[in-house]
Amino acid sequence: MFAEMAGQEHVLRAIINALDNDRLHHAFLFTGTRGVGKTTIARILAKSLNCETGVSSKPCGQCSACSEIDEGRFIDLIEVDAASRTKVEDTRELLENVQYAPTRGRYKVYLIDEVHMLSTHSFNALLKTLEEPPPHVKFLLATTDPQRLPVTVLSRCLQFNLKRLSQKLIREHLAFVLGEEKIEFDLSSLTLLAHSADGSMRDALSLLDQAIAFGGGKLEVAEVREMLGTIDQHHVMTLLQHLADKNGAALLQEVDTLAQQSPDFGAVLAAMISVLHQVALVQAVPTALGDETAGRDELLALAAQLSAEDTQLFYQIALLGRRDLELAPEARAGFEMVLLRMLAFQPASTVTPSAPNPNGSGTTVAQPGSTGGVPAAASEVKSVTSTASVTTAAHEWSEVVAALNLSGAVRSLAVNSSLVERSDRVITLLLDAGHAHLRNEKFEQRFEAALQQHFGQKLKLVMTVGAPQAETPASKQARVAGERKQTALEAIEADTNVQSLQEAFGAKVIVESVNPVD
Repeated sequence: MFAEMAGQEHVLRAIINALDNDRLHHAFLFTGTRGVGKTTIARILAKSLNCETGVSSKPCGQCSACSEIDEGRFIDLIEVDAASRTKVEDTRELLENVQYAPTRGRYKVYLIDEVHMLSTHSFNALLKTLEEPPPHVKFLLATTDPQRLPVTVLSRCLQFNLKRLSQKLIREHLAFVLGEEKIEFDLSSLTLLAHSADGSMRDALSLLDQAIAFGGGKLEVAEVREMLGTIDQHHVMTLLQHLADKNGAALLQEVDTLAQQSPDFGAVLAAMISVLHQVALVQAVPTALGDETAGRDELLALAAQLSAEDTQLFYQIALLGRRDLELAPEARAGFEMVLLRMLAFQPASTVTPSAPNPNGSGTTVAQPGSTGGVPAAASEVKSVTSTASVTTAAHEWSEVVAALNLSGAVRSLAVNSSLVERSDRVITLLLDAGHAHLRNEKFEQRFEAALQQHFGQKLKLVMTVGAPQAETPASKQARVAGERKQTALEAIEADTNVQSLQEAFGAKVIVESVNPVD
């Protein structure tokens, strides 16, 4: 029944009002991803139309019509999977009895699932019926891809877009089902199942059945995690904690512990990305995590320890590392390189050289009075009060990029970066966040090699992503081009001949056609 459905209130309200006020359309189109309730709503609507107690939003569920619809044997509910009946002959055969009155029910209901799979000729055959439908016929169409339906069909249907279901809603519904079935469970198990369902209630219920069978009639988080093949969040939090501590030895030791479980390292990176997303949310909006969030206290502690810059950097490196993991000769090695890249490229606070950390980390640590996690180079850029000095640095960097003779994606990487700092051995660049997709280890290596050749010395290239603190070569080129075009436009408008034409004939200068001559 509609009242028992979880979610999709925006769709249910419209259908309930239409049923209760006798304002029914002849064709309904339900769209949305798999498992969100398209065919379920369609079947309940078929019950509402044919219930022996009358048309209403609350079918009795007990009469022969309701029972037969539940059992899939109601003769006036014709269900079709369009994916297996795409030919025009199938559609014509389906519709040839449309003009005849229902055999038992009040309406003859055609439920066509995955309707986007019909051929062009099939749609044309269906369209003829949709244009002039008999009063005793209702069409209920469902699809995951409404973009593939002809506009002529869309315009003749009342369209409802079903949303992906939230993890919270799925978790609550699973808890309700388990309570009705008197099955023991814990909330952590339901959180794992809701996450794995990926917005689909149907998938969530299927996974719940599997988990109950796997756990021998009850749900425990360890067994659910084993069934799903998911990573224990404790390992993920430990890895991130070691990264926050800059403890390389402990980090690799945890990888070794994790490797003994033969995990999918791509899934580990995905879990890290998910946690980093939650950390970033907390850092931006402290109240973003609800009390029911699994591991909330650990997340809050980690969010307080990591800087916002580290969080964003780790997220970006993990995202790219997950994409490139299959290119590594061995999955564990590729995973370790992603973690080591996080260690190596962490924005440095204001630091003084120090001996290796006794815990095994060879990285430097922030001293008292540091900038609190803000990259030192970025702090220097922000502290510059002279606009002239920033402009000079940007001008010099543009000249360097022009002299590198780069091409393709590597050149795009260079021209969209601004110089943050250059020391004897390290050159630090800030890549415009709008071009973060250019980050690629191979491109950066080629960029680094070109810089080494240009400066004639061994240099390490460190790249971060963010809002530009200074003008990039690309933005400078755009600015210069705009200034030259404006100068050319002003020169044209000041020309006496042009002014004469404007006065005599009402002529106008087409701005888009003005291009400065070199």
